[in-house]
Amino acid sequence: MDKPVFADIERAAKRIQPHIRHTPVRTSSHVNQKAGCEVFLKCENFQRTGAFKFRGACNAVMSLTDEEASRGVVTHSSGNHAQALSLAAAIRGIPAYVVMPENAPAIKVEAVKGYGASITFCDSTQEAREATAEKVISDTGALFVHPYNNPYIIAGQGTAAMELLDEVPGLDLVLAPVGGGGLISGTALVCKTDRKPVDVIGAEPEMADDAYRSFKAGTLIKPDRVNTVADGLRTSLGDLTIKIICDFVDDIVTVSEESIIRDMRFIWERMNMIIEPSCAVPVSALFDHKIETAGKKIGLIITGGNVDLDHLPWQRKNS
Repeated sequence: MDKPVFADIERAAKRIQPHIRHTPVRTSSHVNQKAGCEVFLKCENFQRTGAFKFRGACNAVMSLTDEEASRGVVTHSSGNHAQALSLAAAIRGIPAYVVMPENAPAIKVEAVKGYGASITFCDSTQEAREATAEKVISDTGALFVHPYNNPYIIAGQGTAAMELLDEVPGLDLVLAPVGGGGLISGTALVCKTDRKPVDVIGAEPEMADDAYRSFKAGTLIKPDRVNTVADGLRTSLGDLTIKIICDFVDDIVTVSEESIIRDMRFIWERMNMIIEPSCAVPVSALFDHKIETAGKKIGLIITGGNVDLDHLPWQRKNS
């Protein structure tokens, strides 16, 4: 598969159905009031491994031939994809090798270990991740499963939006965070099918805005800063995800670090739900009115809930 299409997402949904959770859609009068519209939160923080990433990783691993699977899988990830691939590999009974940056959240490192993967640490740069992964591949012969720039990953991630649209008909807009672009790509492919088109808008931190700049330029621009609390959004787009985003996504907006921290706490306090800083990014886009919301029904994908409770961002801010 070179570039996924909607039919690939339908096949992914059937392939991963025995292994994933059909996550709930939640609403909140507090969120609606603050956003000025109806908001429906697709809660992938309740997915296995605590994030939407399990959908794509499961689809990628379950799509391997027996010969391919016997070699094991390798990836680089700051945490959620690492956990997802580790669990998917464990379900299939094959080895998983994960390259993680040295500053990866401790809660995610422990989870990857718990799923039985072999971890190799590296410097916290994209170049270091890729170089270290190449060495692991050379040493083990395992197959590389990219965290987002992989058609099977994108197809798997798109199943979250498919469930959302099936459960909440009549949405005007779906909003999701943008890191490497796997989720927003899969979401856009679902939302732009032959059914009534649904707008798709991505949200990104101002301090890691390469997707925003790439989208506006219509070509891939590498990040020149990734100084954001939203650790899951520090990655750059890939050559596959930028093409899908430019073809199908309607807009990308950016939000401040202050807003991300504020709204992560707001969701916790008002909905009793822990979300990662990356998930708070699209929430902030709503609350800061970076998009037109009046009179709309908006779906928002809450991407994960793997938070280190000993190092909450507002604690660091106030220390």
